[in-house]
Amino acid sequence: MELLKEKYIILEIIPTAINPKKGDIIQLSALKLNGLNLVDRFDYRLREDLIALNDFKEMVSYDKPLFTYKDSTKEILESFKEWIEDLPLLIIDNVYTENFLETIDNSKESIFNYLDTKYNDNIIDELMKKYDLEPSNHIVDLLYESLIKHL
Repeated sequence: MELLKEKYIILEIIPTAINPKKGDIIQLSALKLNGLNLVDRFDYRLREDLIALNDFKEMVSYDKPLFTYKDSTKEILESFKEWIEDLPLLIIDNVYTENFLETIDNSKESIFNYLDTKYNDNIIDELMKKYDLEPSNHIVDLLYESLIKHL
């Protein structure tokens, strides 16, 4: 895909488990891009009272007014499917992202293919250092900034 000439989505998922049958998406953030131009954002969370573990509540305790809250992972994914249309998805290619997106038919590719790197547990720190990025609570924004600086 030629990122500078196409529309696509970059995204991040924060789940409570690797397997969708055993956990929920507590946050799904995505950016709709046309080339490197931001067209729209998708910032959805599971309602806080539905998150059982305090550690997970703390993980998503920032920027509360910026998010739309839903009652279930199913509702979040239904809204996401409608929002993404048929656009290709550039994903963080870890097990849980792939598992939670398996019901979505859009083409999926690792965003790291476009950053000349591979996914690892420290990838966000590595990108921040490589591209001299300021810290952010929104990983999807760091991925976007990395693309801008890389391309």
